[in-house]
Amino acid sequence: MAFTAADVKKLREMTNVGMMDCKKALAETDGDMDKAVEYLREKGLAKAAKKAGRIAAEGMAYATVLDGTGVIVEVNAETDFAAKAEVFVNFVKDVATAVATSDAQDLEALKAVKYPGSELTVGETIPEKVMVIGENIQIRRFARFTENTSVAYVHGGGRIGVLVNLEVGGGIDATEIGKDVAMQIAALNPRFWDKSLVTADVLEEEKKILVAQMDNDPKMASKPQQVKEKIAAGKLNKFYEENCLLQQAFVKDGSMSVEQYIASAAKALGGTVKFVDAIRFEKGEGIEKKVDDFAAEVAAAAGLN
Repeated sequence: MAFTAADVKKLREMTNVGMMDCKKALAETDGDMDKAVEYLREKGLAKAAKKAGRIAAEGMAYATVLDGTGVIVEVNAETDFAAKAEVFVNFVKDVATAVATSDAQDLEALKAVKYPGSELTVGETIPEKVMVIGENIQIRRFARFTENTSVAYVHGGGRIGVLVNLEVGGGIDATEIGKDVAMQIAALNPRFWDKSLVTADVLEEEKKILVAQMDNDPKMASKPQQVKEKIAAGKLNKFYEENCLLQQAFVKDGSMSVEQYIASAAKALGGTVKFVDAIRFEKGEGIEKKVDDFAAEVAAAAGLN
């Protein structure tokens, strides 16, 4: 029985096994879909499909600079134990290499890229790693900087990854400056990089909150509305200092802002440094984690529910 590319795609969706293995399975079974699934199970490849639906909220956020290209990735696993295994860590680093050496713009494109040191693609390699690690693993997101000077920082063994992009002048080495800025971002997770990026709606909301606080303050409540609004506008500097990276107090020296630190450190080195952009990934952020109810699980196993 002949089979088509659509059959290969369908088998891949059914089993979460790589395209080449699906094609081989259909070839070995004369295009019989049921027998192809059975073939993959017998080969142990389809085990990955059972794991594919499980929540992967642990893992690793990783940032690096390869041949001048700054890369940051997040790859998830189900448990912290698996995320610390050498095979998983190496897989994450290989994925970062695939990002750096390709022009993939999304996950599907990345999965079609050749996996470093292999004839397989990144997507075809995932089920193999699932088999070895024994857990569902997912490449969640990635980004890269191809211009300027990038500095990478990984905090807590992969809990947070930060990639900072700087415009450097004067031929100086800005690695330490970039690392300090990245550590600040990792620790405080600012909402904005600079006060110029704060949108009008955010400012209006902040003013509204400040005015409402004065309305509820016995000492301020009787003041005219326009006075309260003027006072609120004057207090926005505090908002910038708390929420904008470049206006924040520099963690290592609270006497200056991050912006002042960058300028001062660059001048001391005999050059200039301008913050351009940054990306911060925290592993598992925004993923709904499964909370196991152990008592309910035991009761169910004992037939008490």
